[in-house]
Amino acid sequence: MTTAFYSHAECRLHDMGPGHPECPQRLDAINDHLLATGLDIALDFREAPLASIEQIERAHHANYVLQLRDLLEQVAASGEPRALDPDTVAGPGTWRAALRAAGAAVAATDDVIDGRAANAFCAVRPPGHHATRDETMGFCFFNNVAIAARHALDVRGLARVAIVDFDVHHGNGTEDIVAGDERILMCSFFQHPLYPYSGAVPKGTNMVNVPIAPYTRGPDLRETLQAMWLPALDEFRPQMLFISAGFDAHREDDLGQLGLVEADYEWITRLLFGVAERHAGGRIVSCLEGGYSLSALARSVAAHLRVLARV
Repeated sequence: MTTAFYSHAECRLHDMGPGHPECPQRLDAINDHLLATGLDIALDFREAPLASIEQIERAHHANYVLQLRDLLEQVAASGEPRALDPDTVAGPGTWRAALRAAGAAVAATDDVIDGRAANAFCAVRPPGHHATRDETMGFCFFNNVAIAARHALDVRGLARVAIVDFDVHHGNGTEDIVAGDERILMCSFFQHPLYPYSGAVPKGTNMVNVPIAPYTRGPDLRETLQAMWLPALDEFRPQMLFISAGFDAHREDDLGQLGLVEADYEWITRLLFGVAERHAGGRIVSCLEGGYSLSALARSVAAHLRVLARV
């Protein structure tokens, strides 16, 4: 079996304006690097479908989904962008892009559970891990990983799944959605203090939050994750792993102040790959979150994918 690589051209149509770090060129940088390095031949490229409203409502309140749909459809019809908060702007292509991003995560989940792929990476945008049950924030509209995890549990009948978030920013939206759901173990590290200034005190007993001081480098982080994440994941024995794969903890990324490099992302992926091999039949679905230095993002995603694809 192969590593499925989910994306869609409509994910590039979401555009929050000139100079915004969460830009369409992020996906172009990833694809260009895969082609330039030949890594593309190890991947099975698949088109992201549109998520259904029913799928999205497994993680978000129905009123939120309805109101956001109406707003984004109005923006699409008018062609006029609208700022939803100081960081998050809706444009004419946002609604379709958000449906594709969530749809990729759900389709990847089905493919991995059904054995049509060993694991999967979703190169999608907008990202999702700051989207709470009823609020857009931090570049995010729908929480792609939470939607996929709930699909695995509520539709596909798994009993235990893990969500692992290695973005430089705390995945407050994911925590808001899954805190207290004992079928889900969420493990994360994040720079603290840093936007969204949360996570130091977990919201539920199913959280393993690891705040990291600014300017921490890879060797120290590896030691911490080995001690904090690994025992919890092995005790929980997840039947599937979902990864919120943010690459903005890279030392070249200006949105954070951590000092990771590509080798650190490779190490983290190998750690999680081992957990999946021991407990979940290797089943992993990884979804792109942050990463805004285009070259560092592309190199780090490639390091992540080489582990997933065993190349």
